[in-house]
Amino acid sequence: MYKQVKQALKENGELMIMVADGRKFELHLHNVKFDDASQTIFIDGAKELYWINGEQILYYWIHKAVE
Repeated sequence: MYKQVKQALKENGELMIMVADGRKFELHLHNVKFDDASQTIFIDGAKELYWINGEQILYYWIHKAVE
């Protein structure tokens, strides 16, 4: 799932993920870094930093404004 999330974020600029423990995160190109060697996603949430194991991602989705 790590590779799919990385590619989807690159294509869309932002997306949402849900990890195995039920937490949801919003990813943006400007505050996310990927470590391919460990398949870890680093999220800089301004007040908090998150390390997400790519193997723990259950699914992702793209939220777009409804017109």
